[in-house]
Amino acid sequence: MLKVCIFGGGAIGSHIAGHLALAGLCEVSLVARGTNLQALQKNGLRVITPNSDFTVQVKACEDSSTLGVQDYVFLTVKAHQLEDALAQISPLIGPHTTIIPPTTAIPYYFFHRWPGALNDRQLPLLDPNGKQWQGLPPSQVVGCVYWIGAHLVEPGVVSQDGAKAGCPVGELDGSHSPRVVALSELLSSSGIASRVNDNIRAAIWVKFVNSLCWNPVAVLTLATLGQMQAAGDVVPLVIALMGEVDALAEQIGLVVSPGPEKRIAMTLSAGAHKMSMLQDLEAGRPLELAALAQSLRAVRELTDLQTPLLDSVLALASLRAQMASQSRIL
Repeated sequence: MLKVCIFGGGAIGSHIAGHLALAGLCEVSLVARGTNLQALQKNGLRVITPNSDFTVQVKACEDSSTLGVQDYVFLTVKAHQLEDALAQISPLIGPHTTIIPPTTAIPYYFFHRWPGALNDRQLPLLDPNGKQWQGLPPSQVVGCVYWIGAHLVEPGVVSQDGAKAGCPVGELDGSHSPRVVALSELLSSSGIASRVNDNIRAAIWVKFVNSLCWNPVAVLTLATLGQMQAAGDVVPLVIALMGEVDALAEQIGLVVSPGPEKRIAMTLSAGAHKMSMLQDLEAGRPLELAALAQSLRAVRELTDLQTPLLDSVLALASLRAQMASQSRIL
């Protein structure tokens, strides 16, 4: 039986772990910590979706070295947490382990197997010492995009926001390898829609742009997606921000689809959802703003374009996060 570890017990990691555990098609473990870990060990993992409400027992622990080498490892931590977690992730990785890193921001491996002059271009702004590239070899990576709106109701309880949840997966070269087909089938059979995407790099870009443009606006407005839509003038701003970033993709030769309007409609289908960065702000957790801004800068340096509107929004959101942090300290 396949061994699958979910490294990170937040909303997305818990949602995936719960579905895998319920299906029973693999041996699943979840690396978590704190009160969430305590709740998982005591009460199991409860997952609430629009169509189901179930509780499963999961193998949850804080020490990943007790789990051994895995067949698949989902890294569902925040992008800015990845480098510090490498020592804990290492015991899970063998020469044949498939690694699924986070893709909220542009990942360190983005240009691996790139069909052009940027092939294997490393991004020092995102991986300054090459530790991620070395510790999580790009040749072992499968791309995955988490289109799962969810939040932790309380420790050990995760609730899905919106009617749909899925995560397309794909090889960076577009091939339908045995490992990516097996992963797609495992997720889909466990109730998480997952197709093999022939252009996963473009899908990663779309998710990056979605996070980069919606999250800072959510932090500034403190609004759910539905509230932002009802405000009238907010969605056109997000579309303008997306246009600035998609222009970068065009310059580096990345074909992105669908267009901003369709992507906006897909996001707004989960109207009650609070963007993950707003959830973090309200919970007093560090925000991923720096990781997103660094990703933007890393790609922008490969072009001759600027993103003035987005830079302004990011600056305001960063100040909002700083002031919120200071108010909690005082």
